[in-house]
Amino acid sequence: MDAGDNMPEGIAALLETAKTVAVVGIKSRTTEDAFRIPLYMQQAGYQVIPINPKFDAVLDETCYPNLGAVDQAIDIVNLFRASEHIPAHVDEILALDPRPMAVWMQLGIHHGPSAKRLREAGIEVIQDRCIMVDHRHLQSSSSASNSTSNDQTSGDRS
Repeated sequence: MDAGDNMPEGIAALLETAKTVAVVGIKSRTTEDAFRIPLYMQQAGYQVIPINPKFDAVLDETCYPNLGAVDQAIDIVNLFRASEHIPAHVDEILALDPRPMAVWMQLGIHHGPSAKRLREAGIEVIQDRCIMVDHRHLQSSSSASNSTSNDQTSGDRS
């Protein structure tokens, strides 16, 4: 699949495979990225699991105080937390059973030592990228591919 110049192939495969996204640091204000991006992912068909001890529910889903309180498997942990808070979340992520396929640090968020620990544990790490932007890019690439193949199919019939 051609996922475009800016998206590594692993990200496209991850977004196509994943079903659940736990959003650590989700917000309830509709104007904030930590609300708008999980809303987009939910509308795109992912099960969004909100994680924030300040809320009971976000996006009409039960909001958990931490990752350890979630009672189901998580495919992607999407972090909306400042870089200095990432190490504490890594400990929490590594304690999950089963562990997630990936940890996604949103645009502007990165922490090299934490990424190294996660990768050493076999977890894919994406840093400093917006999951919504990459998902939209993947969708537009898929639509373009489908449109081209449909055009070629129609052309074969004439």
